[in-house]
Amino acid sequence: MKAKLEEIRLAAEAQLAEPSADLEAIRIKYLGKKGELTAVLRGMGALTPEERPIVGAVANEVRAFIENAIAVKVEEQKKGALLDKLKAERIDITMPGDKIIAGRRHPLAQVRREMEDIFIGMGFSVVEGPEVEYDYYNFQALNIPENHPARDTQDTFYITDNILLRSQTSPVQVRTMEKQKPPIRVISPGRVYRSDAVDATHSPLFHQLEGLVVDKGITMGDLKGMLETFAKTMFGESTKIRFRPHHFPFTEPSAEVDVSCFVCGGKGCRLCKNEGWMEILGAGMVHPNVLRGCNIDPEEYSGFAFGMGIERIVMTKYNIDDMRLLYENDMRFLGQF
Repeated sequence: MKAKLEEIRLAAEAQLAEPSADLEAIRIKYLGKKGELTAVLRGMGALTPEERPIVGAVANEVRAFIENAIAVKVEEQKKGALLDKLKAERIDITMPGDKIIAGRRHPLAQVRREMEDIFIGMGFSVVEGPEVEYDYYNFQALNIPENHPARDTQDTFYITDNILLRSQTSPVQVRTMEKQKPPIRVISPGRVYRSDAVDATHSPLFHQLEGLVVDKGITMGDLKGMLETFAKTMFGESTKIRFRPHHFPFTEPSAEVDVSCFVCGGKGCRLCKNEGWMEILGAGMVHPNVLRGCNIDPEEYSGFAFGMGIERIVMTKYNIDDMRLLYENDMRFLGQF
């Protein structure tokens, strides 16, 4: 039986010496419940009392040898796996790193931030409102009742008969006047929606920035002075503005506002279509009906409002001739700003 135990030890040692040894399979083969060493130990009952201690001691030595050899082999395999992993994940610190391309604001966001800063510098606050709006705030409270012809030029996206995607940010002005009594000086930038076909100058989604001032003694002269300050800051100190009579249901009197071409100085060029002027916004004195609807007495208070498309300002400022370029996410285009 001692010879059998020695044979088991030598066989186990030989198998454990193999580089690809399956340690768990070796353990089960020799030390498991049905293993070879276990089978030998079960046969010790046939030995004489004198032989049992001797054979038992040899069997324990063989078991200890196999267990220790497996433990050593396990540690070797762990170290080998760790070294392989370190080699595979090794970083050559002498190699140049990957180029990190820094992000930047979209030109629409850049210009919006610049416009906001200009008006904040003149004492305006920035207010926002819902893009999904009630018909009342989008039209009726702005002196545009149902079936009014002015709605035809702002055909928007209706969700129900009474709920729509706002076609302008003017509803924010109404909501502000309902909650806040004069003096009021706010701008309301944000997305608006109109059912327009996509082309070089139109999109069903675009961005506006509108402004509102309500206080005692506000005049058209205040509006003109404020817009001149904005135009000179945005387009250059030599920029001039002009008012052309127009009609908006929510302002009276109303005007379209042009700026002198900052490229040719008003002489006429390709950018201004040889007119010397570029239209950028609409403005006017807040209609008394709008003030009354917000419980503001038009006999005591007056105000002006204005609104401009941010895309138009971007296109004017950077001489862009197609609005769609701002939405196509072409890095060759966006990387210029």
